[in-house]
This record gives sequence, C-alpha cells and structure tokens, in this order.
Amino acid sequence: MIHLKKALLIIAGTISLGLGILGIFLPLLPTTPLLLLAAACYVRSSERLYNWLITNKYFGPYILNYRQGKGIPLQAKVVAVSVLWISMLFTIIFVIPLMAVKILLFLIGSYFTWFILKQKTLKKNA
Repeated sequence: MIHLKKALLIIAGTISLGLGILGIFLPLLPTTPLLLLAAACYVRSSERLYNWLITNKYFGPYILNYRQGKGIPLQAKVVAVSVLWISMLFTIIFVIPLMAVKILLFLIGSYFTWFILKQKTLKKNA
C-alpha cells in the first residue's frame, strides 16, 4: 500500500510538473501553484525527485523563494502578466466570436492578473 501511495504521488507530481511547464507558455495554466504541487508530491514520495526539482536551475529558485515567503521576482510577474494579456487579447479579438466567451476570458484574465500581482514581490537582495 505504501508503494502504491508513493507511485501515485510521483505520477501526480510529474503530471503537475508537466502542466506547470506548459503553464509557462499557456497563460491560463498557473505555473507556480503547479510547481509547488509537484514539490509537495515529490517531498512525500521521492527524495531524489524533490531534490532534483528544488535544485533545478529553472524551477528550484521559484519554488524555494515562494515556500520561504520571499515572493516572486518582479521580472517573472511582468512576463506572466504580459504573456497572459497578449494571448488573451489575441484570442478575444481574433479567435472567439461569442461575446459571452469573450467576457468570460476577460474575467479569467483579470482574476489571474490580480492573483499574480497580489503575490509578494521578491527583493533583489533576498
């Protein structure tokens, strides 16, 4: 039973990590929460995978800074909000014909912008 639990946590962590990576490119997938979920799954199932994740040069600093309450770098916030709105506005203007869906996308984009901006900003010297 313990092996099954570990296997399921590793699978969930890996799926979460994959979705987190996709979230870098797809604005509606929240990258940081998915990376944090992957870290939580790995810490409970595989010390090797957890250590790999938190020492990864791309993901590790984000996870550690967020978990330690230091925040998200300003540049990451700017990039996230910019990519979010570039893709949202393109989709709203050129792809979606239904006004109700356009409004829904705008509201979703607004929520994620608020969520990103309300997070603590990581200081340079932190």
